[in-house]
This record gives sequence, C-alpha cells and structure tokens, in this order.
Amino acid sequence: MPDPLPRPTAIPQPDAARGADRALEPDGAHGADCEPEYDAARGANCDPDVSEGVTRVRVRRVGGDPTPDVVDWVAREEPLEIRLGGTPLAVVMRTPGHDADLALGFLVSERVVASRDQVLSVRHCREAPEPGNADNVIRVTLAQGVRVDWEALRRNLYANSSCGLCGKATIENALACASPISDATRFPASALLSLPRRLAEAQPGFARTGGLHAAASFSSEGCLGPVREDVGRHNAVDKVLGDALRERSAPLAGRGLLVSGRISFELAQKALAARAPLVAGFSAPSSLAIELAERAGLTLVGFLRDDRFNVYGRAGRVA
Repeated sequence: MPDPLPRPTAIPQPDAARGADRALEPDGAHGADCEPEYDAARGANCDPDVSEGVTRVRVRRVGGDPTPDVVDWVAREEPLEIRLGGTPLAVVMRTPGHDADLALGFLVSERVVASRDQVLSVRHCREAPEPGNADNVIRVTLAQGVRVDWEALRRNLYANSSCGLCGKATIENALACASPISDATRFPASALLSLPRRLAEAQPGFARTGGLHAAASFSSEGCLGPVREDVGRHNAVDKVLGDALRERSAPLAGRGLLVSGRISFELAQKALAARAPLVAGFSAPSSLAIELAERAGLTLVGFLRDDRFNVYGRAGRVA
C-alpha cells in the first residue's frame, strides 16, 4: 500500500458571499473570466440536481401506446473544452454535471497530476467563443512548480485517439507510464455480486432516461463511493477519479472500479493510472483490456450480473 497523501497544511475559510472552497479556488487564480466550481455550503458530497444532465424532448412512439406523441426525458450530451492554464488541451463529449471532477480525472488518466496538491484551481470560464457555451469551457490551473511534458502529453492524446497503432505498442505505452500493480487486496465474491443492485439504486439519471453509463469506486466489502453518470463510460470513470483526487482519496489502491457496461482497454488503462487493482463491469472485457490486465497485474471481472461473473487477469484477488 502506498503512503497516504499528505494532509493540507491550511484550508482557507469559505467566502461568505459565494461559499467557494478556496482550497482549490483561490482568489485571482484565473481572473474575472471564470466562475468557481465547488460550493462548500452544499457539501463536498452533494451531487448536482439530476436535471442538469437530462432534458425533455417530444417523441413519437410506434406501437403499444394509444397516445403516440409524448414528451420524454433524454440524457444531455454537450462538448466540454478542458484547458490547462490558458492552453486548450482536449474537447470531450460529456453529460453536464461534475465537470471539474471530469477535468481532474482526465488529467489523472493522462498522468499529468497524481494528487490534489498539484492542482491550484478548477473553474468554468466565461470567455467562451459563444456566450451560451460558457459552461462548456473549464480551466485547470496547476500549482507552482508542477511541470507538464507537453510534447509527451500531446503524443499520448494523439495515440489514444488513433486507430493506427498496434495493440502491442499501445500496451507498451501504458506500461511505460505506469508500473504494474502488486496490490494484495482481495475481493470476496459475495461483495462483488452485491454491486449491480447497489449501483442501480444510485443512478437517478439512468432511471429517468435509460441512456447514461455509471461508474464508482468500491471497497473490498462492496461499499460504493460516489456514483457518477455520463453518456460516455470513460467520462463517468474520469469523474470518479477526479472526485477521488479532490477528496484526497487518490490513488485508488485497495479499491475496485465499477462500470455499468463493457471493460475496454481505455478503462483498464485508467484503472492502472489510478492504481485500482480491480475493474468490474456488467458486460465483457475486450481482448486488449485482458492483455493489459495480464501484463499490468490487474484483475478484470466481466459479465457481473445474475449472480455470476467471469474473472480475467490476476484472478487470485477474487476470494
């Protein structure tokens, strides 16, 4: 188990007028063009209203319904531009909500940051190309002294979005950035089998729309951490990783990572970056995810449903 992250030396008191958590949002960190993302008055674990991630549309139903024209709920999908300092880094298509955690988790996945002490602030920016898109631009400012290898970062982002790399090169790149996991935590089968029910009970967006993936970290006893929803599985995982970084519970050593769908190479790679020894999903893992698991000491639990599952990679972690 790695040494625990250092505790903050001082946490400034919230601003009475705005209730902002100045531990990540110091005055002047971004200037007047950005709004604070965290609200200490609501509490660190208080989720945005589920309505932030859904919207209503008119639908024409065919068959089985005497009233074919109805209004129904669907998941929102909008672009989010992530800026590192003043430099645009990436644009992701996401469901609005927990945007700061998404940005932080993205940086964890790309090995830009590993602890909250490396982040000075995270804020939505008003300086968007169109005024109506202000909530779709977020800026992360790193703490003084944190160095970014921009060439390596851009090369990695390009490689992750390219279809031209072979699987072997992709795995070698992942292992070059993060060493194999030797975590000795064991996860009882009974705890794993309890996860689908627990996750379903914490998915208000999916219950309303049927169109959102979910992710959460969990303990070896099967207790879930904060559940995050998004139209993209990888975004939901990044929101979980960002929450862990912000709450100083990163890295995820000794904890598993739960996803509501299949386990792709990208999700296994994110678990490796976050040091989570086990990834569980309701559907199948891909061949490349399994190969990475075998090389990196990860455990993959696939087809976790109906009181059964399959284990791939480091199978000895499942008791």
